[in-house]
Amino acid sequence: MNYPKSIKNLIECFRKLPGIGEKTAERLALAVLNFDDNVIDMFSNSIKDVNLKIKRCSVCNNLTEDDVCSVCRDESRDGSVLCVVEEAKNSFLFEKIGSFRGKYHVLNGLISPLDGIGPDDINVDMLVSRIDKENVKEVILALKPSIEGETTSLYISKLLSSKNVKVSKIAHGIPLGADIDYIDMLTLEMALEDRKEIINDVKN
Repeated sequence: MNYPKSIKNLIECFRKLPGIGEKTAERLALAVLNFDDNVIDMFSNSIKDVNLKIKRCSVCNNLTEDDVCSVCRDESRDGSVLCVVEEAKNSFLFEKIGSFRGKYHVLNGLISPLDGIGPDDINVDMLVSRIDKENVKEVILALKPSIEGETTSLYISKLLSSKNVKVSKIAHGIPLGADIDYIDMLTLEMALEDRKEIINDVKN
């Protein structure tokens, strides 16, 4: 027996989410049938709000409902230190740790020639512009330890070699190829604290 069309459509919607297979999508769709009207309204309104309200911060490219995100607006943060991450979700992970008091810059991607992604396809120009305009003293490269992450780190470090700024990257007590999203909080915090300067390696 096939599901009614409305349930089938909902299953297909859940399948569009990352990491959700057929059986999980089916289970989630059936669970929705047990929600009361308030929860259904909350779900539908939340999806609409995310679609309509979320945009990119005009300063750091992070996700926000305002023109400038809360971190960039926070005058208690150390604007002289920028933590460069691949995606917005990575900055939220650092915020959960709570020990980093600088600001962020979201690249929204990594250099990957095999996938046709070059320096012009990620948010590097905006990073250079911020360094030129703001009193930035250190750039921390917090990118995942993959070929793409290392390629991007090397490119940025070379690009900034002529700037009066320290370039470091988080230490990697992390397996090569691991996704930064799945690193435990303690390992991530230690990697941030044990970051190493790489600008001299480029010059040599």
